[in-house]
Amino acid sequence: MTNLVMNNVRILDVEAGKLTPLTSVLVVAGQIKAIGSNITLPKKCQKIDGQGQCLMPGMIDCHVHICADGMINYPAEYETMTALKAGNELKSMLLRGFTTIRDAGGADAGFRVAVENGIVEGPRIYVSGQPISQTGGHGDNRHPAEKADLCGCAVKSGFGRIADGVSAVRHAVRDELRRGADQIKIMGSGGISSKADPIDYEQYSMEELEAAVDEATRRGTYVLAHAYTAGAIKRLVTAGVKSIEHGNLLDQETAKLMAEKGAFLVPTLVVYYKIIEQAEQLGVSGDHLEKTKIVMAQGLDSLKFAMAAGVEIAFGTDLFRPSNKYQTEELIIRTQVQTPAQVIKSATLVSAKLLGEAGKLGIIAEGAHADLLLVDGNPLEDISCLHNDGEKLSLIMKAGKIVKNTL
Repeated sequence: MTNLVMNNVRILDVEAGKLTPLTSVLVVAGQIKAIGSNITLPKKCQKIDGQGQCLMPGMIDCHVHICADGMINYPAEYETMTALKAGNELKSMLLRGFTTIRDAGGADAGFRVAVENGIVEGPRIYVSGQPISQTGGHGDNRHPAEKADLCGCAVKSGFGRIADGVSAVRHAVRDELRRGADQIKIMGSGGISSKADPIDYEQYSMEELEAAVDEATRRGTYVLAHAYTAGAIKRLVTAGVKSIEHGNLLDQETAKLMAEKGAFLVPTLVVYYKIIEQAEQLGVSGDHLEKTKIVMAQGLDSLKFAMAAGVEIAFGTDLFRPSNKYQTEELIIRTQVQTPAQVIKSATLVSAKLLGEAGKLGIIAEGAHADLLLVDGNPLEDISCLHNDGEKLSLIMKAGKIVKNTL
């Protein structure tokens, strides 16, 4: 792996929310070795002139679905077709500046291994395997007219897997971990795209939720949960769920509880905007559209409540093919209630903390992974320079390897 030094750059300090004076960053063996104006360089070292541009950590999207197609979580197609399409999505996400992603359901460990072994070029991937859902929950994609299977305790349902009862939930968690999941996804409330459950349907008993958390915790990982309503979120964080996905109908009281429990919020606002904008084109049903309007109307308020309570807010998008091209629009939407510095911190430092990678990802510091973006512009003043498919990203580096360089 090539050693290199990036000179004449201004580092975006994501913790302080400011740019440093011009400096240099030395990268050795895929990690940041030294930062400063008087660095001792290795004998063989590639030199890059950053031309005074902004150097920031690679961004992290904590809620993607690389295998999802259209408004249906999984299309009726061969798994190999899905995998090949996902490979293209991974490269595109990397070129938008996302050097790390967390797949929030659908992708198995094979995608992570493929990227690690250089078979596919893409971001670092943290996979959740198949989301675990109760019968009739958000992960149960069967049409209401379909009859239940004779053994309905552990049914696979395409995108998700169905598990009812404490023992079945424990088995499902253990099996997803056996198959290489980095963390566990459960469905904790109704959803906008599922056919059989209203948004305010609180899913799983407390005993089932606690069983999922117990199994994940004993394996050294955590549970993330799909949830919209305050009632569902209260139950989930009380059971020990670490990461609340969406959370659009969060209230002030529940936000305070989240902060007390140390739970993270992962808003995914852009997906609702795109569903409404493209409803006819995407073939969105009337019921789906009405649910979307309900959660979208309160999405920004949930951010305000979380910020006021001191909840850690990570970054997510929840998009799908072909809408992943709007991934960076989430940055723009959030500036309606957050400063650019807060949004960037969410997409770097906070998201890294959620993934258990504080100090390694989402930061430019000695010992951190060299996942770096060189930006032609100051995103603290104009965050749109991180938008538009990475056109203002002069250089993208992941693990010390340059994947784009237009300097």
